[in-house]
Amino acid sequence: MIENTDFNKSEQYTLSIRLSTDGFSFSVFNPLGEGEYSFYDRQVDESLSLTANLKQTFREVEWLNRPYRRVNALIANKRFTFVPLEFFEDEQAETVFFHNLTKKDNELVQYDILHNNNIVVLYGVDKTSFTFLREQYADIKFHAQSSPLIEYYAAKSRLGNNRKMYVYLQTGSLNVYAYERGRLLLANSFDCKVNADRIYYLLYIWKELGLDQERDELHLSGNLNEKKDLLAELRKFISRVFVMNPANNLDLQTINLCE
Repeated sequence: MIENTDFNKSEQYTLSIRLSTDGFSFSVFNPLGEGEYSFYDRQVDESLSLTANLKQTFREVEWLNRPYRRVNALIANKRFTFVPLEFFEDEQAETVFFHNLTKKDNELVQYDILHNNNIVVLYGVDKTSFTFLREQYADIKFHAQSSPLIEYYAAKSRLGNNRKMYVYLQTGSLNVYAYERGRLLLANSFDCKVNADRIYYLLYIWKELGLDQERDELHLSGNLNEKKDLLAELRKFISRVFVMNPANNLDLQTINLCE
């Protein structure tokens, strides 16, 4: 519980912030303690810009203005793409990004290099929000939400000799990552608001990748408010469907493994 966190010791803690258009989420982690997390969610006012919502949050949530050992910002949106590490050139990042995605005003292109997976994740972040957070925390580290998830799922997928598909569910969308013993086969994001759409996309991807209904595995994480019905439907078609532990806020926890 965030209420039970002793923020007088904040300089020992890692603060991680997830930014998305439907809300902000925060985790506070003490790496010197017992490894426990505290979480806090904040809804956004849709009539305000992302930066205006951030400024309002920082005015109203006192502990965000304290000093931290480390601060991470996870950018949770669909504006990301991938480049094989061997073909990546820093000066071409923006050109490649806008070749794959429609150009957007006030957007800054950033990237994460995932050496373990030999790929670079290019992603877009609102420039004004980026500047505001830099002003609050000089040493803040920005990441695409997909980056720590890709690394974490890749490590998990190496267990066993079957293929695995990992799904991170969020309000109004889902991210899908498929692997063959650590090798990333697919990473993509889809707009989905109801279980019928989620099931359609997951089964379509499963079929397109030629995954085996009896042998290969589907792992769910993220916002699983409707997991009972979703699991029941998916298990009609795929034998090995699991809920990960932890499931919720997995991205905010796995980012600490990237330090």
